[in-house]
Amino acid sequence: MGDEFKVLGLSCSPRKGGNTDLMCDAALEGAAGAGASVEKVMVAALDIHPCKECNACFKTGECVQQDDMQGLYPKLLSYEGIVLAVPTFSMNLAAQAKTMIDRLQCLWARKYVLKEHSVPEGLRARRRGLWLGAAGLDRPGVFEHSVPTVRYFFAMLEVPEWDRVLYHDVDDKGAIREVAGALEACRAAGARIPPS
Repeated sequence: MGDEFKVLGLSCSPRKGGNTDLMCDAALEGAAGAGASVEKVMVAALDIHPCKECNACFKTGECVQQDDMQGLYPKLLSYEGIVLAVPTFSMNLAAQAKTMIDRLQCLWARKYVLKEHSVPEGLRARRRGLWLGAAGLDRPGVFEHSVPTVRYFFAMLEVPEWDRVLYHDVDDKGAIREVAGALEACRAAGARIPPS
């Protein structure tokens, strides 16, 4: 990969131009402005099947399902920066994100069953993450139920450090634009992902 710092934006909103999608764009703008090469993936547009709990990955460390996760795994494991942008539905991460995260079971198997790393040591030290979230509920604690899942997500990807930018009481499509300083905060968080 050379010296190029690559940042992957995972926009998990089912609404193109939705609040977390706009937050993802802003973060990637910030990362690009800080010198990173950026790529955005619309997770909701991918064909990702739920984990079948077949435990085949316990033997190989690989998922046997052949869908769009097979193209996403290499990016998840090779980019230095990972941005997870996901709305909160029903008090937790939207299903589009949760389905993807459940498919990291093969990485769990590598780590805890096969006792292997999924990310090379040199790359592990460079990896940084960012969680972006928006929720319609007017309650600051609406994100608390999602924290363990997000922590798991970054742990399975061997991302040692990650930040968060979260906004509650943001429901209508594009309403994040009306929240003072919100997209600017996402840009600033994105700019902090690449090393200075």
